[in-house]
Order: sequence, then C-alpha cells, then structure tokens
Amino acid sequence: MFGECHAHVIMDGLNYRHAIQLHKISVQDSVIREHFRAYEKRGITFVRDGGDALGVSKRAKELAPEYGIDYRSPIFAIHKNGYYGKIVGIGFSNLKEYRGLVDIAKSQGADFIKIMISGIMNFGRAGELSCESLPPEEIKEMIHIAHEEGLAVMAHTNGKKAAEAASHYGIDSLEHCNFVDRETMEILAENQTLYVPTAATIANLLGCGRFPDEEVQKIFDIASQNIQHAWELKVPTALGSDAGAYLVPHGRGLEDEYKIFKNILGNSPQVDTWLMKGETLLKERFQRKNERDGMDNHRNNHPLTQVVK
Repeated sequence: MFGECHAHVIMDGLNYRHAIQLHKISVQDSVIREHFRAYEKRGITFVRDGGDALGVSKRAKELAPEYGIDYRSPIFAIHKNGYYGKIVGIGFSNLKEYRGLVDIAKSQGADFIKIMISGIMNFGRAGELSCESLPPEEIKEMIHIAHEEGLAVMAHTNGKKAAEAASHYGIDSLEHCNFVDRETMEILAENQTLYVPTAATIANLLGCGRFPDEEVQKIFDIASQNIQHAWELKVPTALGSDAGAYLVPHGRGLEDEYKIFKNILGNSPQVDTWLMKGETLLKERFQRKNERDGMDNHRNNHPLTQVVK
C-alpha cells in the first residue's frame, strides 16, 4: 500500500473551523486516534503531515507508533505575516524571526520544515490565487536556512513563479503546485524536485455544489495535464491527498488520489513503480537528519517555544 504523503491530522475533511475548535483548549487524543484508525484500517503505514499551530501534529507524532504508522511532521508550518499560511502555522516578519522558528521546530522534534510561499486557489475562479507569492530571493533564503540546520523543506506552492523559484533553489518537495505548465515540470525534472499534486482536493469538489463545477473542472483539467507532464518527464512524484481538507477524509483520501492517477495515466505496473520510487525518495529526504550542531537541551526553553504546545 502507498503512504499518505500529505495530510493534516488537525483537520477532519468536513468543517475546518469545527475541527480546529476541538483542539483550542487542549489537544484531543481521541480525535487523532480516530484518524489513525482510518489509516490503520486501510493498511496505510506512512503519513507525512503538514503541521499546525496548536500542537496536534506534535502529539500525533507521539501517538502514531501505537498504530504502526511512520509519521513525519514539521510540527508547524511557517508563513510570512500578511501572506497565506496562518491556517496551519506560525508567522514571521523577517528572516531573523524565520530562523528562530526553524530553531523552535527543530527543538520540538520536527522531521523537516514546511514553508508557505504562495496563496491558496480560488476554486470559484480558475487561475486565481488568494495572494501573491513570496519574492524568489526570500524563498531562496528560507530554503537555505532550513538546509543549514540539516532539515528538508516542504513547500505549499501554487503558480509558476513560486514553483520554479523553489525548484531552482533546491526545495525538497512542492505540494499542490497548481497553475503551472509543462515548462515548470521540465524544471522540476531537471532538478529532481519531488511533486505532490494533492489532486483529490480538486476532484472531490466536483458535484458538491460548493463551487461552480465549470471552474473546478478547469482547475482539475490543468492539474491532470501537469500529472501527465510529470509522468512523461519522469518528475519524482508521490501520492498525497491533503487528507483532512474539505471532502478529503483521512484514509480514503489516499485511495481517491490513487484512483485519480490511474484515471489519468492508466492502471499499469509502470505507474505504480514510478509512484513508489517517488515515495521512497520522499521518505529518504523527509526524515530528521543527525544533529550537526550538537544542539543543547536549552533550546527547549527558548522564549518562543511555548507558541506551540
């Protein structure tokens, strides 16, 4: 069975605000366990989370072994204040603050760093994002700082500008990566950038009535073309459904994502081998590296550490 390479244990696939509210006062183990049982039931033994600001992902990392799950987490995502990302993380105003957040994530056991470098899609209008992407030079420095700490970097990314800059500067994986084209995929192939398209977040909206189907279909058609480009160009690609997002349940989301790939590329052993190679590469990259700086325990007492429970 493939692993779930992009999930959010804090979310429930139905109502984001309700899911967040459950953990506002304290992290609810029962909710995390319910999601893990959904993975366990389907034989899914690998989950890479996208983090959150309430400590749910951090606690999930502690509970996962009980379910035989190899769970990788950034603890929380990092976004620039004024840009998209508050939904799953903690913000910074300058690179000094960003470096401090990287230190905190590392001290709390982060397996990797997650950065938010572009907006989210407007599902009601194909091609539109909620905000501008971060400047390429800032993306470069964010990747560099995390790599200096021996940690891989996962990036929430949409749009050509952000995707191509991140790939050029050595990002370890691009998540979503919507509204790009074959030229972008050629850059990913050249740099061996991992691609995790999370297409279920789009496909599962068709027919739900929340957004105009014709706009959702346009977005899905672009995503399908890019999956086809990735296959043809042999871009390293892994299955991740963004489980927990609206209409993408934990456990079933991965099954939906796999079906989408088979519908686009055909049901062949070659596609399975390609996806498994991508997942294997992802597992190799997104594990906590041996500490290179002999980090002392005093970092756990950093004044910002309590931002995440």
